[in-house]
Amino acid sequence: MTQDEITFAAEELMEKAVTFLRNEFRTIRTGRASPAILDTVKVDYYGTATALKSLANISAPEANLIIIKPFDAGCLKDIEKAILASPLGLTPNSEGRIIRLAVPPLSGERRQQLAQQVRQLAEQARVSIRNARRDANKHLDQAQKDKELTEDERDKGKKDIDDLTKKYTGQVDEILQAKTEEIMEF
Repeated sequence: MTQDEITFAAEELMEKAVTFLRNEFRTIRTGRASPAILDTVKVDYYGTATALKSLANISAPEANLIIIKPFDAGCLKDIEKAILASPLGLTPNSEGRIIRLAVPPLSGERRQQLAQQVRQLAEQARVSIRNARRDANKHLDQAQKDKELTEDERDKGKKDIDDLTKKYTGQVDEILQAKTEEIMEF
């Protein structure tokens, strides 16, 4: 493998870690209603676990309200059951062909728990990034040992990998800061 290939592979892994973190953060409930918090809800629809967003239109017309309009009115009860079974702690109110989800403000204690949860997720992303750096550095050392790279190329590759690590851990820190502020906002 060339130094560029190793660097590219490491950058790809680091980017995946940041993307995964962003997606995880989208599903964490803050004090504001967001259709994204329902992304992880699976509904037992005719014996198959189906994503809620593929069974209904989901909107947030107000800061503390989510409206769910199922495409098939027959799955209304199944959607209610799935929401009640989810760890979101929300209670659905069925009104004919729609479901209303009131998103209550978070308590101070719950905000602290969520802030701790996002810090843990961010640390997992940082660990993934550092693991990508470690693996890339191993590949660079091995390539230099196998005479595929010169010592200068290996050193340049290690510097590039360190720069990428700083860049992506910085992104994780920025995302964490923004999400923590969003959670702690009253």
